[in-house]
Amino acid sequence: MVEILKELEERFQVSDLVQQKDHLAFVSVDKNKAIPMITWLKDQAGYTSLTLITAVDWLEDGKFQLTYMINNPKNKTQIAARVMIDRENATMESAHHLWESVRIYQRELKEMFGIDFPGSPGVDESFILEGWVDIPPYRRDFDTKKYSEETYFPRPGRQSNDPAEYMKSKMYPNE
Repeated sequence: MVEILKELEERFQVSDLVQQKDHLAFVSVDKNKAIPMITWLKDQAGYTSLTLITAVDWLEDGKFQLTYMINNPKNKTQIAARVMIDRENATMESAHHLWESVRIYQRELKEMFGIDFPGSPGVDESFILEGWVDIPPYRRDFDTKKYSEETYFPRPGRQSNDPAEYMKSKMYPNE
């Protein structure tokens, strides 16, 4: 794994390299070099299996972090490529040409975070949230409590309790 990480540093100027385990490494790569690097890993270095694509919302920094996790089944190693993209008008080059499953991940990320992958087949079709009109629900500025209160009617037994006081009343009912 050490050799492949050195190669990535030289070819794609990766940063924030963290080898978490002997078989697992994380690297950060510039948005414009991410898909070429992943393509190179797949075509040249044997990382032929996509494990997942996920996102983290760094609201305070105005960024999304995309993570592409791919593995090499022959030597049983995984590399997670982290890419920071702007949260405002969030777009990323599509990788649907590399693995069929990429387009499903990209559809989910578009719907749940609002990250666009122009040119990805079906990316604009509803995935889970048919008819959704609010901001994407996985964004940290989506107010889940407010949405729930406005959307669902209150039911008995659904009141909020201070956890410490509630447990005290259950554990010591006579006090």
